Amino acid sequence: MRFSRVFLNRVQARPTDADTVVVIDVLRSFTTAAVALARGASAIYPVENVSSAAGLAGQMENALSVGAVGGGDPVPGFDFGNSPAQLAGLDLSGRNLVMSTAAGVRGLQRFHHARRLYACALVCARTTAAAIRADKPDEVCFVITGEWVDRDGDEDIACADYLEALLLGEQPAAEHYAQRVRDSDFGRRFSTGTWPNLPAADLDLCAQVDLFDFAMPVQRENGRLVIR
Repeated sequence: MRFSRVFLNRVQARPTDADTVVVIDVLRSFTTAAVALARGASAIYPVENVSSAAGLAGQMENALSVGAVGGGDPVPGFDFGNSPAQLAGLDLSGRNLVMSTAAGVRGLQRFHHARRLYACALVCARTTAAAIRADKPDEVCFVITGEWVDRDGDEDIACADYLEALLLGEQPAAEHYAQRVRDSDFGRRFSTGTWPNLPAADLDLCAQVDLFDFAMPVQRENGRLVIR
């Protein structure tokens, strides 16, 4: 099994030769998605364009809209921001979520052609690694979405490092990767108390390693990407 890495904000051309692609967004898209599924959501529809996401949510029965713009502020008019802590206490049984975010969702759309596509965060990393290993791919590409001009993206790099170690059969120390999430450029913003839409409760959830025992494969149904 070979490994490669792509930084989403450095990609210029359409990616090619993808086998298994893992799009990583620890802070916070795919932690939010994992919490939603754990709280009973039926499906999550990642839609890059905000207006398209709002339109889809309006068309679907029993749907909720979830999302944020670049930097983490909630999308105006959406039901929820991109906040796992907001969803953690809700009963989402039977609800469909339409999600639009500037990093994780954009990454899924960019790599939608992969033979196997996963959304991943630290909260479901071990089960994701197990799903990948069972499929026996030739190459696994980790897509780092959190690196921006003002952010090192180390929360996502840490998750990729952890996944790669697990896929190599190692037993990495989970607390090391959790601390890297907290110490990343973006992670530190959640702990300062000066960013009202970046609460410490979100960071606490995002830094929990292997909190959930499911992976988040991404499939295409009726022309749309969906996470179940």
